[in-house]
Amino acid sequence: MSDKLVMMLLTVSPDQPHLCGTPFFQAAAAAAMDAEVEIYFASQATRLLVKGIAERIHPSDNKAKSVYGFMQDAAQLGVKFFACGGALDAYAITPELLIPECTGVAGGAAYICRVMDDEWKSISY
Repeated sequence: MSDKLVMMLLTVSPDQPHLCGTPFFQAAAAAAMDAEVEIYFASQATRLLVKGIAERIHPSDNKAKSVYGFMQDAAQLGVKFFACGGALDAYAITPELLIPECTGVAGGAAYICRVMDDEWKSISY
């Protein structure tokens, strides 16, 4: 079994909060199973990395935990978050606007290298 998981958030958007909890819950589960986990944020998903956005949205109507709460759970277990540089530019997001859990900026080439590496499994949302 692989112990490395890479995830691409492409269709996840703050505009559809009901889709935003599962990737972080699953990333946290994999990390709790001692997997190395990286999440790449592209397109509108990159907006989740902006301070305050994920804090204001909830994946369910009961509002027990914000999307940011799920992101923090994953990060505390060692999940790394990478923002797409092109998406940052497209949405005029500067580094100082990013949440502290954001590991850094990495583009498509970094993600494709992970996907093509036999040691890594991938999931896309």
